[in-house]
Amino acid sequence: MGRQFLIVTADDFGLHESINEAVEQACSAGILTAASLMVSAPAFVDAVERARRLSNLRVGLHLVLAEGRAVLEPDIIPALVDADGWFDARLVRRAIRLFAIPSVRRQVEMEIRAQFQRFADTGLPLDHVNMHKHLQLHPTLARMILRIGREFGVQAIRVPAEPLWFSGRAAEPLPASSASILLGPWVALLRRHIRAAGVVCNDHVFGIACSGRMDEGTLLDILQRLPAGVTEIYLHPATSSEHAASTPAGSYRHADELAALVSPRVAEVCNALRVPRGGYSDLIRSGA
Repeated sequence: MGRQFLIVTADDFGLHESINEAVEQACSAGILTAASLMVSAPAFVDAVERARRLSNLRVGLHLVLAEGRAVLEPDIIPALVDADGWFDARLVRRAIRLFAIPSVRRQVEMEIRAQFQRFADTGLPLDHVNMHKHLQLHPTLARMILRIGREFGVQAIRVPAEPLWFSGRAAEPLPASSASILLGPWVALLRRHIRAAGVVCNDHVFGIACSGRMDEGTLLDILQRLPAGVTEIYLHPATSSEHAASTPAGSYRHADELAALVSPRVAEVCNALRVPRGGYSDLIRSGA
């Protein structure tokens, strides 16, 4: 088998204190190595304080352009948010407008830059960048992230390329394996953009098909079939699910995902693999 490197990430860091607490527990007593920070989320300040205490936690930017709050005021980006500054979930409509309307593209660019700046203001080293709902697959957004990110020292971006054997586990009506095939050209294009910019990316990701359902058994299956190359496993752990009761993530089993991350059995299997682990910055430093 070829070289391997494993990154285990918690997304939505900063969304709620129950998520932040889970990140701290999973980093201190489990296999978690990284977290993706939402800089406009309600528990952002708490997340930053915890991250500063966790010297072995690598923190990246989780850019939000859907189902979340913007950094900029609504009057600056009126085409993107409602009167309260919230993005909606109409991803397809927004993608079409992003291509077609220059003023919308300018507003998106301003918001992306503002989120990068807020992360930079924390003083935390920027380990990686990804996007809520994997919107980095949008070619225009990918180019914006790479161009703006260069100013802020971006070194790595997540590519949502999930192995077919795992993507078939999706609970949606359309099998994720079919979705993976349909998205294949967009994934390949994103990877080309990233590599052409001299930025690092993962070879494989796990977490799309079983989003919110990454329990102990699922993690063990992944670890026992860990592919060659750079693998990122991402989860949404929390100490409770009360923060998501009225959202699309309300069916997520956050506590089960936290239990998986701190499971002694998972740690045992992970350690037995003797695969280097860390964040993208550790991968880059290793020269792997």
